[in-house]
Amino acid sequence: MKIGIINGPNLNLLGSREPHIYGTQTWDTFFIALKQRFHHIELTCFQSNIEGELVDAIQQSQQFDAGIINPGAYAHTSLAIADALAAISVPFIEVHLSNIFSREAARHVLYSAGKCKGTISGLGLEGYVLAIQYWEQHGV
Repeated sequence: MKIGIINGPNLNLLGSREPHIYGTQTWDTFFIALKQRFHHIELTCFQSNIEGELVDAIQQSQQFDAGIINPGAYAHTSLAIADALAAISVPFIEVHLSNIFSREAARHVLYSAGKCKGTISGLGLEGYVLAIQYWEQHGV
């Protein structure tokens, strides 16, 4: 199984960005552990702070069996990302590290989530683990 992970803006700052919300572990350290834990699954990761690059990555995800996306703040603003998810046949699960529904009202709207199989919010980096386990158990 091949799973592509697409991370949006500011996720490159994990470990130092608002650790009280996002934790202290860096993405690189977490991704190494994730690949070791799920060694039988081919995991690929792409991160960008640029909306158009995220759209391109979504459009190019046809090589994967399934995807995981954390569009960051673009989840609340980007119709382009939602449209890209709707335009492809690869199913995605949307992950948010923080509980977006306990934050500002603007974060309660998720344009991209409606184009995904499901959404995991508020469980920190464990959300990625749960998304992989879902794809592993249920397939696509």
